[in-house]
Amino acid sequence: MSRVEALRRPARLAPGARVAVVAPSGPIPEERLRAGLDVLRGWDLDPVVGPHVLGRHGQFGYLAGSDADRAADLQSAWCDPAVDAVICARGGYGAQRMVDLLDWEAMRAAGPKVLVGFSDITALHEAFAVRLGLVTLHGPMAAGVDFVKSARAQNHLRATLFAPETVRTIHSDGTALVPGRARGITLGGCLSLLAADLGTPHARPSARGGLLCLEDVGEETYRLDRYLTQLLRAGRLDGVSGLLLGSWAECEPYDGVRALLADRLGGLGVPVAEQFGFGHCADALTVPFGVAAELDADAGTLTLDEPALS
Repeated sequence: MSRVEALRRPARLAPGARVAVVAPSGPIPEERLRAGLDVLRGWDLDPVVGPHVLGRHGQFGYLAGSDADRAADLQSAWCDPAVDAVICARGGYGAQRMVDLLDWEAMRAAGPKVLVGFSDITALHEAFAVRLGLVTLHGPMAAGVDFVKSARAQNHLRATLFAPETVRTIHSDGTALVPGRARGITLGGCLSLLAADLGTPHARPSARGGLLCLEDVGEETYRLDRYLTQLLRAGRLDGVSGLLLGSWAECEPYDGVRALLADRLGGLGVPVAEQFGFGHCADALTVPFGVAAELDADAGTLTLDEPALS
């Protein structure tokens, strides 16, 4: 079975760079979008908004417009030579419905750019890795409530975008669920989305050789058990080098979640770092996917071999 490989790094941003904000998934509260755009402008970026970013699906209120419109916004932004980065406005649900509508040949021809997002955007992280071979950033989104209110989340994303060499070591406040060190290529995202992505054309079949990052939100423990068991039974975790566990916000009390994580992941025989500070949590850190790195679970550090962006 093939191993996870390091991916091509897009260029870092410079002052004045144009960034497109799109909504591939759920609908966006206009006031939060305005607040997020103000943050980006404060970084001396030039944010532009996709035509349908405030759209609403006519039948399904959990979608930000039709699948075709959401796909068109993302593809148009990516293929616009004036756009240097695409930042998703929020997660929710819907990326899986539109990802198959994207013209991957056209997007590949547009060249490497920065993609930022998490949660439902996990489907796009996998697709961009498989179809475009690009490093992407698992980080806060422009209209995310935790982003617009959190100086730490803003500062860490900003440093990753503009001066990635300053955040080559990512420090967590957590501990080791399973101690040790491991080397590999970062990948992952929201656990439920990774489970839902199994067997699709845009998902990697294995995390072999990878440092797999997992987090989720609002899930009961038995559902987390089901997702993890599904990944294990499908061979997705065979040969994984190590695991980084982010937040489990709005799940059951962490002691119960932790016991499940130890039960399902402890038998893999690899280092597991818990409470690593990424995902659906306040002050969320930005983690690049597709970069070679070393995990020190005891120290709670992830050290990248090279900066996330070139």
